[in-house]
Amino acid sequence: MFYNALPSIFEKAKELRANMTEAEKVLWRRLKNKKLGVRFKAQHPIDIFIADFYCHQAKLVIEVDGEIHKQQKQYDEGRTADLERLGIRVIRFTNREVLQQLDAVVDQIKQAISTPKSPEGDF
Repeated sequence: MFYNALPSIFEKAKELRANMTEAEKVLWRRLKNKKLGVRFKAQHPIDIFIADFYCHQAKLVIEVDGEIHKQQKQYDEGRTADLERLGIRVIRFTNREVLQQLDAVVDQIKQAISTPKSPEGDF
């Protein structure tokens, strides 16, 4: 689901898919093709946002945060709150976690997939 994303958001998502960070590429190799049993989409438009990775079945967004996110904590918190209002859970990892502790990151994602989400905010 795209939650009313505008055409401009789709264009930006396409650009981001073509220019993923190294950490995003590494994680994408572990998520794509239903390797965890559910389908993830990379750089997926949701309303005014673009999620690094999104699983509609689990209503789960995975964000991989680089250094810039240290300066935009308030923005990220607001974005997470907006996505949660849509009934979507958000989990975040740093580039460092993905690149240095990939198995632990994947284990946390598996746990999030297997944990039922609450129905509020569902469309």
